[in-house]
Amino acid sequence: MVGSAVQDYLKSIYKLKDSDGLTSPSSVAERLEVSAAAVSKMMKRLTDLNLVQTGQNHRIGLTPAGEKIALEVIRHHRLLELYLTEALGYTWDQVDHEAEKLEHVISEEFEDRIDELLGFPTHDPHGDPIPSRNGDIEPPHQLALGALEPGQFATVRRVSDADPAMLRYLGQMGLYPRTAVQMLQKEPFGGPLTVRVADTERAIGRELAAHVFVSRDEAPREVAA
Repeated sequence: MVGSAVQDYLKSIYKLKDSDGLTSPSSVAERLEVSAAAVSKMMKRLTDLNLVQTGQNHRIGLTPAGEKIALEVIRHHRLLELYLTEALGYTWDQVDHEAEKLEHVISEEFEDRIDELLGFPTHDPHGDPIPSRNGDIEPPHQLALGALEPGQFATVRRVSDADPAMLRYLGQMGLYPRTAVQMLQKEPFGGPLTVRVADTERAIGRELAAHVFVSRDEAPREVAA
């Protein structure tokens, strides 16, 4: 089993990859807050382990073996996030940090018990898909809230968990996964959006709205319990 540092690199490459399955070493360095030299050293190690391969323009991607490990770590992380919220009462802005510490140390048996206890969930508290035991994962929703046109209805499916303060603010606005929303108005020249969240009108900046992902609905719907 590879160590936690290797797992962190593989998970980051997986999350940062573009449609071609590749990302840049500089993006990995920024995400992990390490130097370019540290990334270069680790990439050599991961290449020797047949976990990473180099593509065009020195971009990097995972081999099948590397992706398998990345998805296993992501599965641990997202199951832990849900367990922390459902069983231990953590809020959705607190779980990422805790899960980061625990994801490397839980056993497969512990993972299976959490999975069963939670009813074999498919998504974490932020709406990100949980990989299956055999590494299958559904594509995440990519339609940003700001892409809706006035009058359109939608359901929140996923919220970026990159910033705990942002999550707290979005939670205060009620923008949790499975919440019904409607775009009411879009101010011109990059102005704010007015959105009905459940039964309440909210103003939200476009930059913030870019972190909320939805699926369109043909008609208004009730908020899921």
